[in-house]
Amino acid sequence: MEPASPARLFASLAGALLLVLGIVGFFYDASFTSLDDLQPALGAIDVNAWFNLLYVFTGAIGVLVAGVASRQYSLAVGVLYVLLGLFGPGTEWLHLVVGVLGLAAAAGTPKPGRARPKRRPSKARAKPVRDRA
Repeated sequence: MEPASPARLFASLAGALLLVLGIVGFFYDASFTSLDDLQPALGAIDVNAWFNLLYVFTGAIGVLVAGVASRQYSLAVGVLYVLLGLFGPGTEWLHLVVGVLGLAAAAGTPKPGRARPKRRPSKARAKPVRDRA
């Protein structure tokens, strides 16, 4: 059995984390107000209903595609969350961490259909034996 690729691990774990975070976030704030109107949740992040929907949506997709399109998911979520971390409101550190990990997972996973070439074992050439007479 092959070990899971970095992208598959990211899609599974980050997807599950974002899904749970989005659902729990609705218990703290379920109001669809402006994007800047955020409420503290879990003592470490700021949420509102818009971010909760984003987390549920991106998390559910990650869990669903972890086995088939994990590299593409990691790349897309990585770019989205890095942009959110740099330019968006909310918990910038969370968005940056998820984004950078997604980009790293996508970079660490080979493209489908392009498996890394296996090294051929080098054939040791036998040296001719010389008579020392």
